[in-house]
Amino acid sequence: MPVKNRQPEPRYIFIFVFLIIMFVLVQASQAAEKHKDEHMFLDSHLDTPLLVDFSALDITKRYSWQNDYVQVDLPRMKEGGLDGGFWVIYTPQGPLTQDGYARALKEARQRNAVIDKMVRDAPDDFALAVQGQDARAIIAQGKRVVYKSIENAYPLGEDLSLLDEFYAAGVRMVGLVHTRNNQFSDSSTDSGGQKWGGLSPLGKELIARANALGMVVDLSHAHDDALEQAMALSKTPIILSHSGASQLYTHPRNVPDRLLKQLAETGGVIQINSLSGYLRKLNVDRRRLPELIKIYSEYRAPDSANGEVGAKHIAYTAKRRALDAKYPPQYADISDVLDHFFYTLELMGPEHVGFGMDWDGGGGVANLQDVSDLPKVLAAFRNRGLSEADIAKISGENLIRLLAVAEKAARD
Repeated sequence: MPVKNRQPEPRYIFIFVFLIIMFVLVQASQAAEKHKDEHMFLDSHLDTPLLVDFSALDITKRYSWQNDYVQVDLPRMKEGGLDGGFWVIYTPQGPLTQDGYARALKEARQRNAVIDKMVRDAPDDFALAVQGQDARAIIAQGKRVVYKSIENAYPLGEDLSLLDEFYAAGVRMVGLVHTRNNQFSDSSTDSGGQKWGGLSPLGKELIARANALGMVVDLSHAHDDALEQAMALSKTPIILSHSGASQLYTHPRNVPDRLLKQLAETGGVIQINSLSGYLRKLNVDRRRLPELIKIYSEYRAPDSANGEVGAKHIAYTAKRRALDAKYPPQYADISDVLDHFFYTLELMGPEHVGFGMDWDGGGGVANLQDVSDLPKVLAAFRNRGLSEADIAKISGENLIRLLAVAEKAARD
């Protein structure tokens, strides 16, 4: 009798398919690890020193956005493949008076000391970098890169020799202005309008001094007129350390195509941010922001706790949760961040775009709420067909190039 063809049992088909899927997933994971190790991954705007200062956070421990409102720590940096970047010395804008300058300078020096202590307390995990070439050497040692930047030059007052002090302390990027006009520049978001018509005379001197020292000049938060003037004045390319494209969403913090093209032509770089309110229009209760600012203002004082989350931070998170329940926040999506990446890449080229997510300073969107989510962005780049060479530029090479150019100009 002829032998009938026996059909494979369903369970064997299931096992075969399962093994194929597992093989593909393992290969993809290994490829992701390979890419993560291949490419230097730096972010140009990490506001985390503010939290380390006020909350006595231990950066080597794992926190969470959901429970602690913290987006950057060492375990999640490793998980997300972030090698480090520019850690920010931030001070809020105050009155243009000698007393105001003095208070801000004291706070800026304190923030610088916090970054130094972070590195000193974890020498096996972090290392200070002061030249472009330092980043690769630090990464090769298995450590995270700590460049320093100033967001808002307000603490310098009218004494530009203080810029030399911060340069000596390791600062290699200086942002002229924040959310309100100061003595150096008009802000893009000052409710009173412009004060200087762009840069002030002192702001022009500040750019010249930064060029002489070898510091990268940052015009994020600056008015468009100030950005255009800075690009014409600076001897080295300008960076927008955490900005977006106004063509996608009209907001004063975003930059029009005309200036983005000019930025690329002059060798500069825009580092794409992830602050929801800059990415698309949100329907958030208007009463939320004043109450959030009030909570934050109460929080802005150093805590004396030793190595644990400070009492102020515990109280702060409790108030934040209550506020979130009262006036629920709304977030943009990772797709909005990707739109700004892909738009600027098309407009300016991969040599002029990078990462400046504004972690711990307001950044973070749905599906991209902390540094552990960064591989999702790289995966989207690959799905879009970007080459590994271009991804390397975006994830760190462009930022290092600006540092090297600033260093060379200062030497020359």
